[in-house]
Amino acid sequence: MKEMNGNLIINGSGSYPGGHYDKISIRGEGTIVTDVESSAFHVYGTSEAVKNVKTGSVKVFGEAEVKMDMESQETLVMGTLMVGGNAHLKRIKILGLLEVGERLTGDEANIKGSISVNGDVEYETFDSSGGFEIKGLLTADIIKVGLRFGQSSAEEIGGGKITVKKKSNSLLPFGKEIGSLIAKVIEGDEIYLENTKADIVRGNKVKIGPGCQIGVVEYRNELIHDPKATIKTKTKI
Repeated sequence: MKEMNGNLIINGSGSYPGGHYDKISIRGEGTIVTDVESSAFHVYGTSEAVKNVKTGSVKVFGEAEVKMDMESQETLVMGTLMVGGNAHLKRIKILGLLEVGERLTGDEANIKGSISVNGDVEYETFDSSGGFEIKGLLTADIIKVGLRFGQSSAEEIGGGKITVKKKSNSLLPFGKEIGSLIAKVIEGDEIYLENTKADIVRGNKVKIGPGCQIGVVEYRNELIHDPKATIKTKTKI
């Protein structure tokens, strides 16, 4: 380990103290045993932070685990990032895997890989063309979900404008579409859904597209639905 200009560079393996650093770069296997703050936190190998991490920029190309809470301005995950507690990640781009034990909050979320969150997820814009499993509520002003493969799920989804569309996936044989979204309640101002299964959909302007199975639709202004969609009950409120 060498420490220069407040940098912590870990090439081998071992345990290191936390504290304030300018840049942390982990290329080997490093454990940080106390709270740590830095302007940059880059993991190319394997890292474990036993306490809390607060940083400006996070880049994970390998595997990083934060046992408690994490806070960051810019987050790029190409590998795997696991946060045991709450994660306040202002801007995230997930090309790999993000797992959060409690809540995930921030401003902009761009999910091309996958996220798994045990609590609520709250962003201003949430754009996913990957996959997500959210045990709590997903809420954002703008929610865009592109369904490519597998199943995405949230307990409840709430927002201003919610758009869920199936994406063609050239990797699947014969153009089979197997992407789907499952939620108990979806509530927003403007809602457009495809390949979605929900107990209740509630909004001002609601469009139910192909591949949907909906229990109850409650709408204020407008309801348009595809003849191939299944809706058990429609109610104007």
